[in-house]
Amino acid sequence: MALPPIDILDADDPRVADYRQLKERRLNEVGRFVAESERVVRRLVDSGLPVASVLLTAPRLATLADALTGDFPVYLAPQEVLDRVAGFHVHRGCLAVGEKPRPAEVPPGARTLVVLEDLTDVDNLGAIARHAAAFGADAIVLSPRCADPFYRKAIRVSLGAVFGLPIVRLRRWPGDLQALRAGGVAVVGAVLDADATPLGGFVRPPRVALLFGAEGPGLSPGARAACDHRVTIPMSPGADSLNVATAAALFLYALRAA
Repeated sequence: MALPPIDILDADDPRVADYRQLKERRLNEVGRFVAESERVVRRLVDSGLPVASVLLTAPRLATLADALTGDFPVYLAPQEVLDRVAGFHVHRGCLAVGEKPRPAEVPPGARTLVVLEDLTDVDNLGAIARHAAAFGADAIVLSPRCADPFYRKAIRVSLGAVFGLPIVRLRRWPGDLQALRAGGVAVVGAVLDADATPLGGFVRPPRVALLFGAEGPGLSPGARAACDHRVTIPMSPGADSLNVATAAALFLYALRAA
């Protein structure tokens, strides 16, 4: 460890104000986020994103000390104090506050983009980020109304994958999809349409933006109109649809870049 741990014995200690009741909206206003669990905190430290501080119990310090090599403060608290600070039982015994990255742009020459329209479920958002990292996507692209992938739960579900992926927030929707097309990226919409191309028979273009809508409404008419291709996952008769994160994993695996 670069700095010795600092004991926190009072839940009202002002040094851990960022963790108090985990007011994510307040943290978001100042460009910060909360990471939770040993594995995610390790990924945060390794990511190169600025770490504001770490708050953890003695058992977690024993297993994490090798990773806490930055110049950020490490606060050590008994489990009951940690729970009172956070406002719930932190059974993983480890939290960290990090600084959000600067707004990203679509990487030049990106071959695989995951584009999400109005996805507000943070569990699905985190899972898709994890799948995107696993199958080599170059970036995640969000419509203006998508949830924040730096919410604590999204970060946890992604296992910290959001720290290493460029995340691009579009401003004009669906106009910016047309800009992707103009840049040589084929927009591939995931749909349930009976007349869409089955995923197994779809030939991947060199550069693709895989477009997924929220569960329930699916893709909006404007997003559909911007698609170069409509592709579906064939299912058994009577089946409704797949969870959007599951569908994204199947698309990413089937269409991963060589």
